[in-house]
Amino acid sequence: MRGLPAALAALLAGAAPAAAQQDWVPRREAELQVLDKVTARISVLRANVGQAAQYGTLSILVRACNARPPDEVPDAAAFLEMTDSRRAAGAQQVFRGWMFANAPGVSMLEHPVYDVRVLDCR
Repeated sequence: MRGLPAALAALLAGAAPAAAQQDWVPRREAELQVLDKVTARISVLRANVGQAAQYGTLSILVRACNARPPDEVPDAAAFLEMTDSRRAAGAQQVFRGWMFANAPGVSMLEHPVYDVRVLDCR
């Protein structure tokens, strides 16, 4: 495949081009944006991986937080588990999954009072 750009030649050969590879770097802290829909107050919350952070009746446990390397397009992804202590049967899990900074609509918290979004992983 002489004369073809390296990325195109790799694609035609069945290999993923280097630019398409998804490299993520584990980080220790997640930076989250929390919106209280009742008061319209927006807060930035920092939570360490493995430790729960509290915001109102919401408890947010960050299980993992990964960021893209500095030489790639910036993005962050965090695996979060959220419980709400205001629910009828005590603390009830309201969200469990990955949230992405650059694609907040892919996986989001559906809650009547709070909205949570990943801003960055540090």
